[in-house]
Amino acid sequence: MLPSVYLIGAGPGDPELITLRGARCLRQADVVLYDGLSNQQLLALAPQATGICVGKHGQSRIWTQEEIIAEMLQHVRAGRSVARLKGGDPAVFARTAEEVDALNEAGISYEIVPGITAALAAGSYAGIPITHRKVASAVALITGHEEPGKTQSALDWQALANFPGTLVVYMGVTTAKVWTDALISAGKDPLTPCALVRRCSHPDQETIHCTLEEIAACLTPASKFRPPVITIIGPVTSLADTMKWVDQRALHGQRIMVTRPAEQADATCQAIIALGGQPIRQPLIEVAPVDDPEDLDFAIDSLQSDAVIVFCSRNGVTAFFDRLFSLDLDARSLHGNRIAAIGRKTAEQLEQYGIVADLVPDDFSSTGLCDLLEEQFADHQESLPPILSIRASRGTDTLQQRLTAQGFEVQQLVAYQNRDVETIDASLHDMMRHHQIDWVTVTSSATANNLVRHFGDALNNTKLVAISATTAKTLADLGYPAAAIAEDSTVDTMIQAIVSAPLNSLERASS
Repeated sequence: MLPSVYLIGAGPGDPELITLRGARCLRQADVVLYDGLSNQQLLALAPQATGICVGKHGQSRIWTQEEIIAEMLQHVRAGRSVARLKGGDPAVFARTAEEVDALNEAGISYEIVPGITAALAAGSYAGIPITHRKVASAVALITGHEEPGKTQSALDWQALANFPGTLVVYMGVTTAKVWTDALISAGKDPLTPCALVRRCSHPDQETIHCTLEEIAACLTPASKFRPPVITIIGPVTSLADTMKWVDQRALHGQRIMVTRPAEQADATCQAIIALGGQPIRQPLIEVAPVDDPEDLDFAIDSLQSDAVIVFCSRNGVTAFFDRLFSLDLDARSLHGNRIAAIGRKTAEQLEQYGIVADLVPDDFSSTGLCDLLEEQFADHQESLPPILSIRASRGTDTLQQRLTAQGFEVQQLVAYQNRDVETIDASLHDMMRHHQIDWVTVTSSATANNLVRHFGDALNNTKLVAISATTAKTLADLGYPAAAIAEDSTVDTMIQAIVSAPLNSLERASS
């Protein structure tokens, strides 16, 4: 019998630091109760479940422990399995014992899934070895926020002041003056080196190095260095430079708006994260089937064996084959035709359907394909093959105009729609106005037009990177020239263009 409740450690922040077991349990849950320290991206592992936020500092009311337990029991009694997602590890300052007591009393089965707690993650992400054979052979994990109402502290400050190792303080922002004074009064050297690590393992992770006596000034008021913050106390913090890697990544601290359709944004976001950047998802166009597939179906039924079929995008490949399969046909229908692909990713998408493109321009552009076709058929002007262009509902007509001028007969076939996204996250307007978005990716002319429509002059406060020269021209015509252009019209080289751009605005991301 499967457990009714999974108490899962969500890790320190990066959603990829959850354990395989934790991810598996999320996929089995009907309801996910998550707190503000759990990365909301983890909900993508449980698309079948209802997500319920039990509070996030500064954004929504924090539920009481009693309310969380009541919600958990309510769902279990209704026959639903519940994943209780907790930041860090469920056994470290997470009040798991209270939830377990309630489950035991109710006779409800459960499983506790460990997670990576912030103190341990800091060793890797802040470059601080919390143990070191020459400096510290022990670690003490301490709460900086004891239960309200206690008549006296349960912590032995004298013992902690004399502790022969590293101290790590959790939840100590608002009480920094209290516990630092207690340690110093108990004999801890006020000049002991310390590190304050905020949002450990997130793309916007920050670290402040200071001394014990300086901590309260660094953290007070709490708005100066907002939670979640852990404090590492001890000489190991002085070793951070020897293990520094997070802030050496090419896009460290930079916020990059990803405007691709929602279903295509993952690869771009992962590439940004791998380089230390912080992707912000805001689709500006969406991909949808054509309203009436009659023309597409007719073209498929009428396929000859002497045409050049040009696929202009990955979406066009997917839409075309979806219709092909819906007509009980398959790739054999393309027999005898030459297949062209504009873009490496388009060619790779064709390979998913067992088709190797005959023609792929080296520069992955429509202009490059026109040059390639002109070269291929230079000696056959009297018998040029017909061209069937599989494209979106809107875009440039460069391909048709060039090929028609070269003497080809071109039929443009709309295989899918590109539609403007009308709803924009309101917070992005404020971020843009306050120079808090470093780059915006622009992956088509349609995206460029909708971007300008939504953000207008606020785009002067950021940098634009275009996926192609054509898209860059559209931006320039709109009055917002691109600061960088991808070398070969791919997402990979678009990200590389950001990395290579001069005067990367690292300071803006932390403003």
